[in-house]
Amino acid sequence: MKKRRILLAGVAGALTGVAAWFVPAGRRSPAERERRRRLAVNARGRTGGATITDFYEGVICYRYFVGGVEYTAFQDLSSLMEMLPEDPRTLTERPATLKYLAHNPANSILLCEEWSGLRFYPQAAAT
Repeated sequence: MKKRRILLAGVAGALTGVAAWFVPAGRRSPAERERRRRLAVNARGRTGGATITDFYEGVICYRYFVGGVEYTAFQDLSSLMEMLPEDPRTLTERPATLKYLAHNPANSILLCEEWSGLRFYPQAAAT
């Protein structure tokens, strides 16, 4: 009987811990989850070359190769517009540097709050 109580207490404690781990993550907004994903890829990602293929309404499309496999990816940059050139469409058909996760190369970014793989040179301010 005593062993059963200890076992039930252990199971209840484990379930409480698991629930506490998952519940706060479920309350994050989609924008916050995307921000955290970008920062995680930036922190742990490998770099590679990409070609920007399109930019439309805050979403950039790019193509890259990892391990002989071609990937096409999209990244919503609407929350990072201040980091883009005045006309982001000028980035189309230009090279860029991306970061991707080695264990999941489809998880990639061109831009985040702390890093940019976009290759553009802003116009010098008129004096």
